[in-house]
Amino acid sequence: MAVSARETAIAALHAAISAALASRSPAPQVLRGETVPQRIAAGGLVMIHDGETVEETAILSPLRWQVHHVAEIVVAAPGATPEARAASLDALLVDVAAAIVADRTLGGAVEWAQPESPSFDDLEFEGAASIRTASVPVSLWFTTSETPLA
Repeated sequence: MAVSARETAIAALHAAISAALASRSPAPQVLRGETVPQRIAAGGLVMIHDGETVEETAILSPLRWQVHHVAEIVVAAPGATPEARAASLDALLVDVAAAIVADRTLGGAVEWAQPESPSFDDLEFEGAASIRTASVPVSLWFTTSETPLA
């Protein structure tokens, strides 16, 4: 079975972020398509969600589709104090964005990748300090000859 252009794009996004964050000490967990673990690693957690296609435009002769897909990256940073959580989250967000802008084509999987502005939240866990999180939409543009599943 052939892999779709959307799957190729999201897999490339996951690979780029995983590779960029592997050198951090301690390294965060980088997951895709998995449930949130009960414990957040000391280095934090980065979860990539497949997101949704927001626009498909037909290009004729030969028939192709220009696709704008938005994946979501959720970044979680633990810390003993609110200041430590904020600093850890900021550092993770900078590294995630740097991984994307270092190769806007994600190794040729897309025509352009663009991280958007994050939104922030604090999550409370039973018996633990709160976790600072950010959700970062990432726009992926690619062209495919596959018929979209609109």
